[in-house]
Amino acid sequence: MPTSKSPIWHPYTQHALQDEMTRIVRGDGAYLHTADGRRIIDAISSWWVITHGHCHPHVVNAIKEQAGKLNQIIFAGYTHDPAEELAAQLLKLAPRGLDHVFFSDSGSTSVEVALKMALGYWHNIGKQRIRIIVMQHSYHGDTVGGMSVGARGLFNAAYGPLLFDVTSIPFPRRGQEQATLDALESVCRDEIPAAFIVEPLVLGAGGMLMYEAWVLKEMKRICEASEVLFIADEVMTGWGRTGTLFACEQADVSPDIVCYSKGITGGALPLAVTLCRADIFDAHYSKDRTRTFFHSSSYTANPVACAAAKANLDLWQVPATSQRVISLAAMQEQAIESFRADSRFENVRRTGTITALDLKTRDAGYLAGIGPKLQTFFKDRNLLLRPLGNTIYVMPPYCVTMADLDEIYAGIRDAADALA
Repeated sequence: MPTSKSPIWHPYTQHALQDEMTRIVRGDGAYLHTADGRRIIDAISSWWVITHGHCHPHVVNAIKEQAGKLNQIIFAGYTHDPAEELAAQLLKLAPRGLDHVFFSDSGSTSVEVALKMALGYWHNIGKQRIRIIVMQHSYHGDTVGGMSVGARGLFNAAYGPLLFDVTSIPFPRRGQEQATLDALESVCRDEIPAAFIVEPLVLGAGGMLMYEAWVLKEMKRICEASEVLFIADEVMTGWGRTGTLFACEQADVSPDIVCYSKGITGGALPLAVTLCRADIFDAHYSKDRTRTFFHSSSYTANPVACAAAKANLDLWQVPATSQRVISLAAMQEQAIESFRADSRFENVRRTGTITALDLKTRDAGYLAGIGPKLQTFFKDRNLLLRPLGNTIYVMPPYCVTMADLDEIYAGIRDAADALA
């Protein structure tokens, strides 16, 4: 029987194995502070959302100022300055060809919006295109649409009856990229799909799997040739994680639809956006009310969250922010280099500020027995690292120091010594 003193049901947590949660009372920069006085290095940006650091003063001040003016308003039939200004700034920063911004409140919902935009587009122009193409090992969220276009298996086995069918192409492993491109071309030609959704350059929850920018560019070219809508899920890869503001920049790719969330507010508040081409909006624009885009959430374009996002964009206008990303990428490469010759690890990899490596073990994958042991070891070392089974990844805030990274990677080495 449950023994927890708290009524809270935590995400992705098996309470029978982890009954006590670490209580955090404060955050600053790359650090979290516990109720019992410990300082923890946040090596995964608190689930990939913190960019400039916890409680960045510019973002905090923007939140305080907006909260005293307007904290919430229905967004159907009404608007406000933080949303209007944020949308205008986003379109200036985003890849060319994107013209409209739809607000939501999480990465999963931004994907739901993208899928509904794509299907609505084809429906409203009178073409029967409903099939969605996805990539093997992908993850696009935990809502029904997000699960449907993500990898089938552990995360969604219980919910199979809810999910719609998709067509999957293989992940472009190094040296096998052409098989992926050929599969995509075949599906686009034979199935006449509505859209292809993909995580650019890095597949996050699927194991921090990485592929080259030229592959992304080729996938976009193939979709264009068959008029298949190209949806880029940049919920995790956006806001500097891959070394550029958005991952699509590295392939010179302009998606037809793109999803941004997580770091959009610097990690301070939940917010998401889905950007699209003008013709997708235009397909819904009509005096016929049946062609309305029927989607919303109660907190669509929350003014306080939009103010936080505006403050985040202010920081990206300062050259020092991009320089910190470049510096962190270099520090990450330096820190991980010695692991390439360490026989206890394999598939040591980096894209931008993200590094990942697989600890060699008898059982691999998300449910590898080593996973919970690693997590406990790192917690005891005051490191917030949450391995994906035997895959250990480091995705810190951009304010992290080399000394912090040394401590993080020393903990990974010691974990291999103790647990491998």
